[in-house]
Amino acid sequence: MGKEFSITPHTVPHVETKHRRIRTPLPHPDSIATLEKLRRLEPQSMRGMPPIVWDKAQDIYIFDKHGNKWLDWSSGVLVTNAGHAAPEICRAMIDQINSGLIHNYVFPSEERAEAVEVLASVSPKDLNKIFLLSTGSEATECAIKLSRSHGIKVGGKAKIGIVGFTRGFHGRTLASQQAGGMAGQKAWIVNEDPAIINAPFPDGYWTEEVSFDSFLKAIADRGLKPENIAGVIMESYQGVGPDFAPVEYVRRLRAWCDEHQVVLTFDEVQAGFGRTGRFWAFEHYGVTPDIICCGKGISSGMPLSAVIGREAVMDQFGPGSMTSTHTGNPVCCAAASANIRKIIKEDLTGNAARLGAILHERCKAIQKRHPDVIGHVTCAGLVAGMQTVLPGKKEPNHDLAHRIIEMCYQRGLLLFAPVGAWGQTVKICPPLTVTKEALEEACDVLDTAVDDAVREMRG
Repeated sequence: MGKEFSITPHTVPHVETKHRRIRTPLPHPDSIATLEKLRRLEPQSMRGMPPIVWDKAQDIYIFDKHGNKWLDWSSGVLVTNAGHAAPEICRAMIDQINSGLIHNYVFPSEERAEAVEVLASVSPKDLNKIFLLSTGSEATECAIKLSRSHGIKVGGKAKIGIVGFTRGFHGRTLASQQAGGMAGQKAWIVNEDPAIINAPFPDGYWTEEVSFDSFLKAIADRGLKPENIAGVIMESYQGVGPDFAPVEYVRRLRAWCDEHQVVLTFDEVQAGFGRTGRFWAFEHYGVTPDIICCGKGISSGMPLSAVIGREAVMDQFGPGSMTSTHTGNPVCCAAASANIRKIIKEDLTGNAARLGAILHERCKAIQKRHPDVIGHVTCAGLVAGMQTVLPGKKEPNHDLAHRIIEMCYQRGLLLFAPVGAWGQTVKICPPLTVTKEALEEACDVLDTAVDDAVREMRG
């Protein structure tokens, strides 16, 4: 379990810049009642984030009610790719609410038709069927269901295996958590499906072996053969990093799936919609999956996800047998259509690619100053991660990551709590609307926070 941030107000130095403003103790004393109410009424699993009671969020900024302003490096956990409360998206939602239609189950609507058409326009042409859902977990559960059903169809009841990867994350529901590769997070399942297995994820750091042979060995070690495998699900980049697999590995995986009639799913829930400097992160590999799972940045704020896939995979269930209560909610669909159009019109994908080079350089410079405690740094577009380790050891250091994030929060730069298989990663993911000037200022804050946290750690 990760550490909690203190909700006792602390006096911190005042900050006043174009992009940040801290004028009060943190958290503000008047916000304690709200924080304590949440602690009393919600499960403790909801704790762990820096204790800001958000009042409003606009573009790249977060505000409380007390005059404080943070530069956002969380995007609300990689959701607000087009910025918080983008005017075009808000206008689309308001217009939809005023239209009188805010829910219609799976009865047809123009709004849903428009949303899937816009999604189809940015998807590979062979992936021409789109199923709208509410959450990323729902999307990955659906992909696993479709993969296994397809396997049974083409290979019989022995072709039901699903391969995920170590340190992977696909959600916290039953099948999605089993396909994920964080052992401590699925101990509650107990009776795990023996046909859902994990192969080593070839990140080149925690797993040094990066050959495709390790994938084949993982299947054989579980007593399975290719004809037993129905699907493979892989995050286009693992969220614990971002960590990418080698291009050649993924290309061999694609060929192996083709050879053995295995459905290949790329989980793009946090990677899609321009985040990595490509619209879809799997484009970095030069291959196309059979299924894309996406969400988060699809609407820049509203709960919506999608499963996008080949017709032969998507059309396995008859009318009414694969639906969801809030499938294609009209307000969410209006937000998604406006969001995707904004990403394209303003070339936010290109902005991520251009500024990503700066972000990567700045993070690598921090690692160069502190090579014994910043063990691994990765970046793709406007998502980056610094993985902290114990001094001189290849062992995760959650406490250091937590302290870096706490110092940033006290200085007007907001990141979410440490992520990763062991809570070792300082994850950086600003909205794609961030400017070079704001990014550079945020990097300056990160520089000093890391330096101060490392100095404090060393005593």
